[in-house]
Amino acid sequence: MLEQLNTFIQVVESGSFSKAAEKLFISPTAVMKQMNLLEKHVGMPLLIRTNHGIDLTIAGKSFVKDATFMVQFFEEALLRMRQFAQANQLVIRVGTSMLNPCKVLLDMWNEVSNLFPQFKINIVHFEDDSHTLPTTYRTIGKNYDFIVGPILTENLNEYFQVLELGSNRFCFALSRNHRLASKKTISVRDLYGEELAVVNGGGSAVIDEIRNFMIKNHPKIRIKDIPRLYDIDIFNRCEESGVVLLTLDVWADIHPSLVTIPSDLDFAIPYGLLYPLHPSEDANQFLEIIKKIQFQQS
Repeated sequence: MLEQLNTFIQVVESGSFSKAAEKLFISPTAVMKQMNLLEKHVGMPLLIRTNHGIDLTIAGKSFVKDATFMVQFFEEALLRMRQFAQANQLVIRVGTSMLNPCKVLLDMWNEVSNLFPQFKINIVHFEDDSHTLPTTYRTIGKNYDFIVGPILTENLNEYFQVLELGSNRFCFALSRNHRLASKKTISVRDLYGEELAVVNGGGSAVIDEIRNFMIKNHPKIRIKDIPRLYDIDIFNRCEESGVVLLTLDVWADIHPSLVTIPSDLDFAIPYGLLYPLHPSEDANQFLEIIKKIQFQQS
């Protein structure tokens, strides 16, 4: 009905079906069909069709004023509704980066977002820099309500809480020119004679366990300790030096010149939502919804 009213007003202002059609970006036939439906709906003719254009009937002259009012009233009501919705909207800030992409959270949320229109998701980018990441983790809740990613640091657990969503498997990343680059899976024994970069600046118990396992059971692999957090620079350096990097399956596409190949290591690391020790009320509501989704999927 609203579309018919808009078309009726445009026909009256334009003086013909064809001119109204040009302004509405529809065909003259579509305009005529809408006017026929409108007249059928109101129960009387509104337009006089002539070879020179259209004119209004007596009823049409009265109705055009009401049609203009109804369209204007609807648009104003729509504007008020949107302003009210925005004023009562709960904004959730989700941090994202190359190594901590928020896609897994957005995929979960998109399944139910239509049930919770009061929430709006704002994506906030941060840099994967091992020098600034500790500050990023310490200030969760200030610039972001949530960060999604693997739980690779236990040194900073006193600054945030974690809701586990799943786990990532460990892989090996290496240059596309490396002798092992064509393998489907790389076993630990395949790495004999190689140098393996192990990043462990976050005090991860799982990475410590992998490192100790390698040293104890596979001394033919040279362990290169990197006492920092994972960042993009680590991937660049490994590609340039030819060193194999202990990495995760979720980072398979991080560096275009590296291939990430599954390993036979029987280790995994959890990933999930990092959120502040004292989240806001809005963040708490959002978190409870995510917990319910997780429960339903388990």
